[in-house]
Amino acid sequence: MSTQDLKRAAAARAVALVTDGMRLGLGTGSTAAFFVELLGARVRQGLAVIGVPTSEATRAAAQAAGIPLTTLDETPELDLTVDGADEIDAGLRLVKGGGGALLREKIVAAASRRMVVIADGDKRVAVLGRFPLPIEVVPFGLGATRRAVEAALPRAGCAGALTLRQAADGSALVTDGGHLILDAHLGRIPDPDALAHALAAIPGVVEHGLFLGLATGAILASREPASFGEAASRGEAGSPGEAAPPGGGAPRLDLLGTV
Repeated sequence: MSTQDLKRAAAARAVALVTDGMRLGLGTGSTAAFFVELLGARVRQGLAVIGVPTSEATRAAAQAAGIPLTTLDETPELDLTVDGADEIDAGLRLVKGGGGALLREKIVAAASRRMVVIADGDKRVAVLGRFPLPIEVVPFGLGATRRAVEAALPRAGCAGALTLRQAADGSALVTDGGHLILDAHLGRIPDPDALAHALAAIPGVVEHGLFLGLATGAILASREPASFGEAASRGEAGSPGEAAPPGGGAPRLDLLGTV
C-alpha cells in the first residue's frame, strides 16, 4: 500500500462528510488534490456544493472536476474546509505551507466552521518542527525581515537555519499572493504559541505555517490494516465515494478530534 493510496483513503473518508448545500474550503497539496478529485465525482453524480479554493492550482483542479466555485467575498462563511498538513500533533496543531499556499489556506480555514485535516499517518508527530516551518514574507526589505526572524527564533526557544524557498528553475519561489517564503529548519518547536506570536509581530512577515486552534478534526491513514468488519464499524470503509486501495485490505483510518 503506497503513500498515495493512504492519502486517497483519507480524502475519500473526508468526502463522505460532505452533504448537499455545503460551502466548502478546498485545500492545496497532494492529499487535498485527491479530495478535489473525489468530490468532483460526487458533484457529477448530483451533489450540490460550492467551494473556495486555497490556491490557483486548486482552482484549476476544481474547475476541471466540475466543482462550482465561489469566493470569500461572495461567501464569507464556510461550513467545512478539508486540507492536508505537513505535520500534526495530538492537540491538532499543524505545520502547513509545504505547497506554498499557507496564507490563503489559513484565511479559508479561519472562515470555516470546521476544518478537517487529511493526511497519511507519517504526518503525526509528538512535537512540531521536523518539517521546515514556512514563513511568508513580502519581497520588500527581505534582508531586514530575515534578520528579524532570525532574532525572534531563540526568544521562542527555537534554533535553526532559514532558507529562501526556490522554484524548480532555481529562482525564488513566488506565492499566489506575490510573496516569498523563508523556510525555518528548526527540528522542534517547543512552544508553538510563543513562536506564532513572535513571528506575527514582525513587520514584513505576512503569515506563518503554524495553524493553531483552527483544525477541529483529522483523518490519518496508516498502513496498519483494519479488518473490513472493524473498518465498517468505525466508518472507515464503504463510505460514499471511497474505493479500497489496491493490494488487498483497507488502511487504518485514525480519527482525531471531531470528524
